[in-house]
Amino acid sequence: MPIEPPPTRWVLPSPERADPQGLVAVGADLEPGTLLAAYRTGLFPMPFGRRRIGWWSPDPRGILPLDRLIVSRSLRRSCQRFEIRVDSAFETVMRRCGDPRRPHGWINDDFVRAYTLLHELGWAHSVETWLDGELVGGLYGVRVEGLFAGESMFHSATDASKVALVALVEMLREDDAQLLDVQWRTEHLASLGVVDVPRAEYLRLLAAAVRAPE
Repeated sequence: MPIEPPPTRWVLPSPERADPQGLVAVGADLEPGTLLAAYRTGLFPMPFGRRRIGWWSPDPRGILPLDRLIVSRSLRRSCQRFEIRVDSAFETVMRRCGDPRRPHGWINDDFVRAYTLLHELGWAHSVETWLDGELVGGLYGVRVEGLFAGESMFHSATDASKVALVALVEMLREDDAQLLDVQWRTEHLASLGVVDVPRAEYLRLLAAAVRAPE
């Protein structure tokens, strides 16, 4: 079972206060209690400028309905090529996702440290694809009750990140999860079944998936 950290010392604003770009607030910290409070509220963090943290709630929000994953014939074949591992290289997956050579890279050392701590507490997880003993793809995110909040993915072999997503969906379905959040819908993610939902609908789904700790 995950270890519940001390509660955040911050009062997080409502996601409905977001500006047109989805930015809700700037500031606070990346302590485990703050991160969990944010995900339970419907927010997620990204760097804002050089040293500050932005908290976001896009409208619409990208989600992948767990019964609507699109697996093409070629992707199904690719699923046979890779070995799937879970949580065996969490920090490495994060750093590969945050490779500064990737376009729009945003995962800095502060985020790596924060989410690695969240992983050590049992809340953040990686799903990895390996080929001939080499890590060639994966994704990471945060699991809170029936929510999995996907953060980022990477690949260095064809279809490796897609195969990790297929494995994640299978695991979430087996574990009766309810909501796979991907933040923003892209054309790449849409080809796998990701859809947009209004913020109000996302918050309704989130409330059903996440319950407050006792």
